[in-house]
Amino acid sequence: MGIYFNPNNINFKMTVSSKIYVDKTSMLSVLNGYIGESNSFICVSRPRRFGKTIASEMIAAYYSKGCDSRDLFAPYKIAEDPSFYENLNKFNVIQIDVNAEYQFASHGLDMIDRLTFKIKKEIEECYKDIDFEDTVSLAEVILKVYSITGDTFIIILDEYDVLVREKVDRELFDRYLSFLNGLFKSAPMKQAVSLAYLTGILPVVRDRVQSKLNNFREYTILNAAELSEYVGFTDQEVKALCEGYDIDYEECRRWYDGYRLKDYEIYNPESVVQAIRTGEFDNYWSRTSTYQAIAERIEENFEGTREDVIRLLAGESIEVNPTSFMNTLTDFKGKDDVYTYLIHIGYLAYDNKKKTCRIPNREIEQEWINTVNVNTDYRVTNKIIKASKELLKSTIEGDEGAVASALDVSHIHVTSNRSYNNEDALQSAIYLAYIYALNEYTIVREMTAGRGFADVVFIPFVSGRPAMIIELKRNGSAESAIDQIKDKRYFDSLYNYEGDLLFVGINYDEKEKTHTCRIEHFVK
Repeated sequence: MGIYFNPNNINFKMTVSSKIYVDKTSMLSVLNGYIGESNSFICVSRPRRFGKTIASEMIAAYYSKGCDSRDLFAPYKIAEDPSFYENLNKFNVIQIDVNAEYQFASHGLDMIDRLTFKIKKEIEECYKDIDFEDTVSLAEVILKVYSITGDTFIIILDEYDVLVREKVDRELFDRYLSFLNGLFKSAPMKQAVSLAYLTGILPVVRDRVQSKLNNFREYTILNAAELSEYVGFTDQEVKALCEGYDIDYEECRRWYDGYRLKDYEIYNPESVVQAIRTGEFDNYWSRTSTYQAIAERIEENFEGTREDVIRLLAGESIEVNPTSFMNTLTDFKGKDDVYTYLIHIGYLAYDNKKKTCRIPNREIEQEWINTVNVNTDYRVTNKIIKASKELLKSTIEGDEGAVASALDVSHIHVTSNRSYNNEDALQSAIYLAYIYALNEYTIVREMTAGRGFADVVFIPFVSGRPAMIIELKRNGSAESAIDQIKDKRYFDSLYNYEGDLLFVGINYDEKEKTHTCRIEHFVK
């Protein structure tokens, strides 16, 4: 048992002993299926705080010969799987936290040599009958053990991509590539390594590392295939947590849901856990990361970026082509690369079927608003966002003129590069203008209601606020919009709602490019 070679299971034992633990051990049954296959090297990338390290510790605790984890895993799902005992604590495991090694190295260039020395020393302690005198690299040490004993290895590299993200010295980067090449590229190593599990934020870098790691299966936040349900907390898991800890499930969805992989709604697990522990829904993302990641990218200002950011803030999805991104921080060729990078780090959610991206939830939306607040290219958008609190107040107070004027401004900036008269643009203008309302309302577009679809419905989750139904017209009248709400009984969808209800009719005049508004209180 060592630090790197055949580690114990203490870290994972502490994880399952936590007050809040969601059982993800079924992931091990998927990994068991890879062992013995021709391609048992996988790279799993996902954003920060999505459980990468916990998964690595679980994998090490299950496979490592350095511990007995039978009782540790017995209460969990993997214990019911037929492959459980077949692979339990049967392998030599090498576990490396690349980020920790990089941070702890006194001099970056000696990181690989020091790491190799420490792991080799631990292996020598275990295999005292083997002479390792002629071995230099870690790959040579592994092959020596395999050739003499037939024992195979499982290699776990957590934060494997840190040297890409940190933009380190080229010499260190080349040494790291040689290290990876030795471990994973040669035919003998494919026999000696039963499973390689790499995890990071970015997928395999495609410009410089491709020749080293092109034999890895990739599971990313774009498409995690059979590993999708293990990327974060699923909707079903969050429902169970909310019920168990008496937490408002719908509010939890508003804050932390929004990522979708395969057939699973995926939540940020760290934020969900923090919300349960503190009893408060808040932006926990900003405490572990920074909106500067967005700011640095949108400041590159590729053509159309500004308009797209406004559309994203207005609740829209935008098309993205993720295939050109090289998975580096230095080779952004256009806005598609920027958006793909932001998807990988969690600031955008990707729809694999529609090939679009959007801001996933309220927590991340706040990060985007923080970015816009400090970026001079978004002065007018920032002004709209700051004015939206006043707009909501004006609407509730029935100030029709203030509402119409605010929409005149919002409509212009949502539709800079699109058809100004597009109906979707008008809805987006409404959403952007009322963005502050997200602090107090769930906003639903095209909500099934009465005998049709209400354009925009505001359902309050803060007491004392009225619900609002907004109907939009073009080249008609605000009065006819109000009449439609009544005639089609859009208010029927709110039959369980007991508070005040406002009808808001908005008309857009294409010729004048202006809005008019009428507001009525619903009388039961």
